[in-house]
Amino acid sequence: MRATAVAAGLLLAASLSPMTSASADPAGGPEKNDRHVNQKAKSHGVTLKDGAYVGWSTPGSHAKGGISNDKPITAQATVSGMDVSGHQGNVDWAYWWGQGKRFAYIKATEGSYYKNSTYFPQQYNGSYNQGFIRGAYHFANPSDSGGATQADYFVNNGGGWSADGKTLPGVLDIEYNPYDGGTCYGLSQASMRSWIAAFLDRYRSRTGRDAVIYTTTDWWTTCTGNTSQFSSAHPLWIARYASTPGTLPSGWGFYTFWQYTSSPLDQNTFNGAYDRLQALARG
Repeated sequence: MRATAVAAGLLLAASLSPMTSASADPAGGPEKNDRHVNQKAKSHGVTLKDGAYVGWSTPGSHAKGGISNDKPITAQATVSGMDVSGHQGNVDWAYWWGQGKRFAYIKATEGSYYKNSTYFPQQYNGSYNQGFIRGAYHFANPSDSGGATQADYFVNNGGGWSADGKTLPGVLDIEYNPYDGGTCYGLSQASMRSWIAAFLDRYRSRTGRDAVIYTTTDWWTTCTGNTSQFSSAHPLWIARYASTPGTLPSGWGFYTFWQYTSSPLDQNTFNGAYDRLQALARG
């Protein structure tokens, strides 16, 4: 079910005006609870200096004319981008525009308990005003609450989508558990697949868009059984700090986004020309 015109208008209005939150960031200040960056660093064998990372990739149906994962990234047209969270604070968007970045993803929420309320307005609206094509991402914590509950929390707190040509579909950041409960948040592979399906289904029912999935091949294989269940509809954002994106999760013949480094902050590439990035934003 697609979002109504009224809902879409509300989402657009929210994206262009300062966001306020009735609840504070986790104890200790903004992004105090965003500890998954340390686990990500371990998974990539690097030390993160500037906070969160984010990565996407998309199947062939979303990246026609793109490059396969075994070819150099320089072989085809690509677009350079970045992702940020509350760890980066207020971002100098003019500077990064001058460095050639043209898209950005901003952390909006985590679980059903955390909002990037302090910095999200400057990051989300500031990137838009500079000219970036931007979107929001949600860090999943399946041990906290159900997939549909977290999708609602995400959409209600910055993760919506507007048909303005400058807003990318939201991202489900699903990866290594930085908290207690094991790598897979205490879920079996079947339960994890059900959790992901619930999130993705609710996100689509709320926004009319299929969310991007951000993950690593190792986590996806370990915690979902390397399912190809979601590859036909959902763009893939792959995270791998290396010279190539490597082997992709099952079912995805192409990546849409690739997070390839965290230096000096999380940097990504879009697998296609700028007009294809615009097409993804338009839906």
